Amino acid sequence: MSAQMHGSLRIAVIGAGYVARYHLAALKRLDFVEIVGICDLDLDAARRLATDFGIDLATTDLAELGARKPHAIYVLTPPSSHCALTLRALDMGCHVFVEKPMAESVAQCDAMIAHARDKGLVLSVDHSDLFDPVVMQARELVRSGACGELVAVDVLRSSDYAPYAGGPLPDQVRQGSYPFRDLGVHGLYTLEAFLGPIHQVDIDYRSSGRSAQLKFDEWRASAECEQGSGRLLLSWNVRPMQSRLIVQGTRGIIEVDRFLQLCRVRRLLPGPKFVGMVLSAFSGAVRDSVRIPWNVWRFATRRLLPSPGIQASAQAFARALHEGTAPPISAEDGRRPIALMEAVCRQADAERERELESRVVALLPADVLVTGAAGLLGRALVTALRRHGLSVRVLVRRADTDLAQLAGVQMVVGDLGDPRIVEHAVKGVRTVYHVGATMSGTPRDFEAGTVWGTRNVVQSCLKHDTQRLVHVSSLSVLDHAGRDPLVAVTETSPFEPYPERRGAYTQSKLAAEQLVADAIVQHGLRAVIVRPGQIVGPGTEHVTPNGALAIAGRWIAVGPASQTLPLVYLDDVVDALLLAADSPAAQWRVVHIVDPQPITQGEYLARVKRKRGAGLKLMRWPTPVLMLLASGVEVLGKLLGRSVPLTRYRVRSLRPLANLDPEIARTLLGWVPRVGLRRGLDIMFADEPRVTVNGLAGVVDK
Repeated sequence: MSAQMHGSLRIAVIGAGYVARYHLAALKRLDFVEIVGICDLDLDAARRLATDFGIDLATTDLAELGARKPHAIYVLTPPSSHCALTLRALDMGCHVFVEKPMAESVAQCDAMIAHARDKGLVLSVDHSDLFDPVVMQARELVRSGACGELVAVDVLRSSDYAPYAGGPLPDQVRQGSYPFRDLGVHGLYTLEAFLGPIHQVDIDYRSSGRSAQLKFDEWRASAECEQGSGRLLLSWNVRPMQSRLIVQGTRGIIEVDRFLQLCRVRRLLPGPKFVGMVLSAFSGAVRDSVRIPWNVWRFATRRLLPSPGIQASAQAFARALHEGTAPPISAEDGRRPIALMEAVCRQADAERERELESRVVALLPADVLVTGAAGLLGRALVTALRRHGLSVRVLVRRADTDLAQLAGVQMVVGDLGDPRIVEHAVKGVRTVYHVGATMSGTPRDFEAGTVWGTRNVVQSCLKHDTQRLVHVSSLSVLDHAGRDPLVAVTETSPFEPYPERRGAYTQSKLAAEQLVADAIVQHGLRAVIVRPGQIVGPGTEHVTPNGALAIAGRWIAVGPASQTLPLVYLDDVVDALLLAADSPAAQWRVVHIVDPQPITQGEYLARVKRKRGAGLKLMRWPTPVLMLLASGVEVLGKLLGRSVPLTRYRVRSLRPLANLDPEIARTLLGWVPRVGLRRGLDIMFADEPRVTVNGLAGVVDK
């Protein structure tokens, strides 16, 4: 306990991640708090938060932060840094409020507690779930006897993480225990809050195989507590996501929905059991029909704060310091769940470390590396390379049984965003086909898979003096909205001037291509950039063609059916890639690969509709109608302060490219379509049988 303070409480923050925003918002509402600075290794992130909250210091230097003489420091960084940063903050003479989990080991917790005691400073841990209003309501109901004697408590939580955005592996990817360290600690201290101290806990974990980033994405815990049994279920796969608490007693059940901020009580009613159950369910439904819209309105009008537990706990520590009272959560409270989970977390970490290290075992030299080998184009390319007798190495995010069974194929499992695994995959090959890229997801997904992935491939190719890099780019990097439809599209046509308006796919593909082009100019990277048109082949009938959108389970074709599409058949793209790797004239050049035979959007969509039948709901809208809808969506986005998926610029950019000149592909590569678009579409839509002639895949002529 510290002495009561007079005047402002000066607080500094270390960490500019998403949780810092909630802490800062809460602290800014306290009139006795002055936020004197924010520190993070990512200076841009620190500056953004500083600007948003009117903080005049953003720095990467703890000494500079300490020069502002804060009374307290909030440590809001990843768990692996909690101990070291807390010790430094205590050495600076500051009280410390540290995010959960307190640290990664009991030894670290003990060191932090001892140092705070020696310095005569307050150390507290953010157990924010205990400050959630509906959890506090449930605890008060239990104390009042609303559910009788406690029998059991279940904590059910599903979650999702922001995708790994490339670079050295972060803790959430590198550590096997990260999910439980992050959320399991909430469950353990919550069980103790309701049921008393945990005497014994059994924790199990497993991998569902659904996540390429989390090794163990399913966790279970069973605890024997002083007043009953506790169970904890954590899943990164259950959808829709949930954060629920079920308190079960001898006379009632309390159900807490933290996402909806509802606390329901189902009591034992007099009379027949069935009648009581029906009445309880009916009355609960009536109350929810009022409370749910009410809470939505409160959230929309900011009367109900986002992450209210985090904000309330941040304020509670500041108030305790200012008033000279004991912090609501002591350092010993923070240590207790770490002691319960340390052994199993250490075991999960060891398993994950062994797995990651097994990915970089010594490999025999190979002729080629194919990234993105699990995709449509990548698989077809691997098959063709093996047919030509080349030894192939593939880099895939997940182990692939089909690829693993191919003779002459080495498999490297890892993320394109990981520099270490990409260098391991590139080392010892003569030619790299960089096919891998992110096709859907969040901006962070595109940043990791496409931009970071390409950066890693380029740097590794330069380091290991790769003879040829064939980089698969996209026609989406070109200007669609502003082009003159009467002017031929060539390899020198203008780039997209506003990639941020087009979306993450165009942004990332353009950035990736620029990385390759810069390396060619600045470092002499032996590379060729191939821009295929939209690739079609068996299975791609589920992909919207250029000039169409997929919205709410429907395809909306925009503009006239007579507009032509820049298509190319899968096997012909593979041929072009093989030629690009071997053609001396293609080095340092950009090549478009589009079938010279035009096909209209209307014809293509008609064939898709015939094949998919009732499974495809197809509509055609005039461009002005979609522009009007996009205008409304843009206005809504501005009102909510959110980015939106549909804008007028994106609608203008839906126009498929036309008048593509295939001359460079013919002259530099000697490429002409071997299958051709028309015969390729017959294969795609009529399942026309394929044959092999002279080692090359072909079709049966009719």
